[in-house]
Amino acid sequence: MSRYILALDQGTTSSRAILYNEQAQPVQVAQQEFQQYFPQPGWVEHDAEEIWQSQKQVMLEAIATLPAGSELAGIGITNQRETTVIWHRQSGLPIHPAIVWQDRRTATYCEELKAAGHYELINSKTGLLPDAYFSATKIKWLLDNVAGAREQAANGELAFGTIDSWLVWNLTGGKLHITDVSNASRTMLFNIYTLEWDSELLALFDIPTSLLPEVKPSSQLYGHTTLSEAPGIALAGIAGDQQAALFGQLCWQPGMAKCTYGTGCFLVLNTGNQAVQSAHQLLTTIGWQIGDEVQYALEGSVFVGGAVVQWLRDGLQLIGSAAETEALAASVPDSDGVVFVPALTGLGAPYWDPDARGSIFGITRGTTKAHLTRAALDSIAHQVDDLLVTMAKDMGQPVQELRVDGGATANNLLMQIQADISDVPVCRPQNLETTALGAAFLAGLATGVWSKDTLTDYWQEDRTFTATTDAAAREVQRARWHKAVERSKKWV
Repeated sequence: MSRYILALDQGTTSSRAILYNEQAQPVQVAQQEFQQYFPQPGWVEHDAEEIWQSQKQVMLEAIATLPAGSELAGIGITNQRETTVIWHRQSGLPIHPAIVWQDRRTATYCEELKAAGHYELINSKTGLLPDAYFSATKIKWLLDNVAGAREQAANGELAFGTIDSWLVWNLTGGKLHITDVSNASRTMLFNIYTLEWDSELLALFDIPTSLLPEVKPSSQLYGHTTLSEAPGIALAGIAGDQQAALFGQLCWQPGMAKCTYGTGCFLVLNTGNQAVQSAHQLLTTIGWQIGDEVQYALEGSVFVGGAVVQWLRDGLQLIGSAAETEALAASVPDSDGVVFVPALTGLGAPYWDPDARGSIFGITRGTTKAHLTRAALDSIAHQVDDLLVTMAKDMGQPVQELRVDGGATANNLLMQIQADISDVPVCRPQNLETTALGAAFLAGLATGVWSKDTLTDYWQEDRTFTATTDAAAREVQRARWHKAVERSKKWV
C-alpha cells in the first residue's frame, strides 16, 4: 500500500496543502490566498476563522486526490510564526482578529520594557529581544484591549495559540491545545533552556498560565483529526515555518545555514545542541526537538523581503506581476546608483529599528522603473548579507554555503545578486518548497514513513550561484547600502 504525507503550510498570505509520496515528491498542491487587514498604520491583522477555513479547504482538495487504496499516514503542520490568536474555549470563536507577526502596535511598549531594564531578563531566558514581532506583547494587548478578556482569561475560558495551535484545535474539535518547541520559542514567554513556560515572564506580561498550550516535540504522534470530512488522520509534525525550512533543507549539522525568501527573508543557522547567545542582536531560537534531542539555531529576520516586490506591484503599480521583475531588472546592468531601503515596517535584524522607514536614494532624471526594480532586488540581497556578516561574527567563522528556498529563489538574477554581494555559494534545491517539505519530513519520521537516513536521499541540488564581481566593487556597493540604511533609521 502506498503511503502519503500531507503538509499543511499556513503562511502569511496564503494557506497551502502539499501531498508527498513515499519518495518525498510533491504530487498535489492546493493553495488559497486570504485577506490582509491594515486597520491603522503599522497594524496588520488576519481573520483567524478565514485562515482555518482556507486551510481546511485546501487540505480537503489535496486529500481528494489520494489514489484509491493508498494510506494518508500523517499530517505535518508548518505556520507563520508569532501571529497571535486568542479564542473562547467553549465556542472556539476568536475574541479578536489575529495580530500578525508584522504588526507594530506594541512597539512603544517594547521600548518601555527596555527602558525599565527588562532586556536582559527576556534575552537570557528566551534568546529573543523585546520587540513587537513576538507574541507576548500581542497577547497582553489583546487582554488589555478586548472587553472582558482579562476576566475570561483569569477564569480559564480563553485559549491562546500561534497559528499551529489554532489549526490543531480546529482539526481535533478542541481536543488538543498544543504547540511545539519551535513555535513556543517565538512567543517571548518560553524558556528555551528549561523547555517550559517561564513564570517570571508570564508575571511580567500579566498572562495567566491557563491561556497557554501544552508544549510538545516537533515530531511526535499528537493525536488524530476529528473532522467529519477527514477523520482519524494522524497529526505527527509541527514546526514554525523557518525551522521547518531549516529541517527540510537538511541543515542538520552545526554551521549549516538556509535563507527563506518569502514575504520576509529569514536566515537560520544550526548551532547544534548549544544555544549560542548573539552579541549582535540576532535571535537564539529552538530549531526542533525530536525525542529528547533539541537542536538550537541562530536567526536573523528581514521584515520586508519578497514583500518589496509585492509593494512595487500593488502599491506603486510599477509592475503587473512579480514574475516581471527578473527581466525588468536584468534590462539594466545595475541600479545606476539607486539604493532602496525597504523599511516599510521598520528594520529587523541586526538593526531592530521599528522607527526606520522605507527610503530611496540616488534618484536622477535618468532613473527608470528598471533601476528601481533592480534596486529593490539589491535591497533583498543586502539585507540578507547584513545577517550573514553578523552570524559570522557570532560564530567566529563565515558561513561556507547558503542553502536557499522560497518563491523568490526562482529569480535567477536575485540569486546571482546574492552570491555577488555576499561572496558565498548560493545553493538552490530542486524543490523550493522546503518549508512544507520540512513539516512533511517531521510527520513522516514520527509515523515511520521515513528515517533520517532515507531523507538524505531526497534533497537534490538544482543550481549553485557563485560570485562574479570583485571585492572592490562589492565594498563600494555595501558602503553605499550602509550609508542609505543610516539615513533611514529613526525616521518617525
